[in-house]
This record gives sequence, structure tokens and C-alpha cells, in this order.
Amino acid sequence: MPMSTQDRHRPFGRLLTAMVTPFAVTGELDTDAAQKLASYLVDEQHNDALVVNGTTGESPTTTDAEKSELIAAVVEAVGDRAKVVAGVGTFDTVHSIVLAQQAERAGANGLLVVTPYYSKPPQAGLLAHFRAVADATSLPTVIYDIPGRTGTAVATETMIALAQHEQIVAVKDAKGDLSASARVLTETDLAYYAGDDGITLPLLSIGGVGVVGTSTHFTGAGTKQLIEAYERGDVDEARRWHQQLLPLYTGIFRAQGVVLVKAGLALHGRPAGSVRLPLVDATEHEISHLRQDFADAGLAI
Repeated sequence: MPMSTQDRHRPFGRLLTAMVTPFAVTGELDTDAAQKLASYLVDEQHNDALVVNGTTGESPTTTDAEKSELIAAVVEAVGDRAKVVAGVGTFDTVHSIVLAQQAERAGANGLLVVTPYYSKPPQAGLLAHFRAVADATSLPTVIYDIPGRTGTAVATETMIALAQHEQIVAVKDAKGDLSASARVLTETDLAYYAGDDGITLPLLSIGGVGVVGTSTHFTGAGTKQLIEAYERGDVDEARRWHQQLLPLYTGIFRAQGVVLVKAGLALHGRPAGSVRLPLVDATEHEISHLRQDFADAGLAI
């Protein structure tokens, strides 16, 4: 069923976190820890929705079965008070469709579909890929545009064409081109979420609705206040939050975001296990920088 105009404006609320995937000390998926982490993110960090099985959730190294199990566990834990968006994008359209249908069966409320990576398809291929995945389920779909990781940007004209699809309702914008984003926002009703924590406020200023964050494992409560301040017209307060949290917005990406999030969770007594190879855990030097980032952002450890 098509989303209403109101739902399309902010289909997953304002604040979403791309949740890490907890692993046990033996390396397997830890669904108990995942449920506790999801509850913390919703109840203490005030997330409106969680993204699971994204790249911050180490999706390249989790199995299809683990992905389904994780979705079901998070839905069970927080599905009564937050939406759950499942990352299903791969560089294989057929596999992405399989993951999308699996996510719908597991109880997900939406899909995050990243631009196919490495193969660098033409824009016609991107159109066909995103439309095919969106057609595969009844779930609202978010396009994840992050050319720095995938090697291919979704062109403005392509994004405008994708906006005509009833199931494609939002963009996670990590392109780093606010002029291009502004044009899409002007010409479509796509909801734009910052895909880079530090551009949350700039994106709001051109019509964005919120953020899919990484540092929001820790900055979620403050980021929610930033967004709400901007929405009520208190730009000075929004800017104050932006300036305060900027050290962690940017510092969380000194290494791969998941690496430092897992290190930060351990510092807070919420261990989520190690990362899976080819990623490696944070070094003592990186952890020392992370501690300083927390201090500079005014957040306790």
C-alpha cells in the first residue's frame, strides 16, 4: 500500500542509528546482546528507528541466516516502540531481492539498499537494480548513496526518476554534495536523512528530515535535541548541539565506524564483541583518541 503524504515526509522518524552487530567471544551472533543494545538505543538514546545489517552492522561478513535472525531479535526487542530498517543491498540484484524478501518475513519495517559496489554499474543499471529490489516487497525503501564506498554516485536525474516509485521513499545521503541533494529535495518528495553524522544540521537547512547515524550510539539523545531545536526554529540551539557533538560526529570515523563504536560500547560497559576480519579491533592509540573525543563532546565514559 502506498505511504500517505505525512508518512513519506518522515517515514522512519527523525533519528536512526546504524546499529552494530554484537558477536559473542566465540565469534557467533549474540542475539541477547543485540536486543539489549537495541533497547538502549531506543530507550536511552531516543532513536525512532534502527538500521540493522548495514555496513556498520558488518553485513559483508554476516550470513543470510544471521541477518534474518538479527532482524527478528531486534523486532522482538523494540518493534513495539521503534521501526526496524534492514540493510539488504549487495552488488547482486538477485541476492538483494532474496535478502529483501527475507527481511520482510523477519518483520522489518523498511529496507536500506546501498548502491551496488565494485562493479560500477551505469545509471540505467542503478535504476533497474533499485526498482527491482523495491518491487520485491511491500516495504518502503531507502536508497543509500555513498559513492566514496561504492565507487558510483546515484546521479541527480537517476534519483529524481527513482522518486517516482511508490515504494522508494527516502535517501540516506552520504554523497557529500549538498547542491545535488537540494535539487532532489526541490523536485521530489523523497525524505533525506544524513548519512554522515556531521552533515545533519546542514542537511536539515535544505530540507532534510534527520540522520542515520553512527556516533548516535552515544550522541543520539543530543542529536535528537539538535533536530527538534531546528524544527521549532531555534537555530542557535541546534548549532550549539552541532558544535558540541562535532568532535564525536567526526572522531568516530578515524577508523571504520563499527570499530570505534564497538570500542566505545566496551568503554561504556556495553560490550558488543570484536569485529570480524578483515576488520580489526581498535588500537590503544585509537581508543585514546576516542576517549578524548568523548570528553570534547561533553559526554561521560
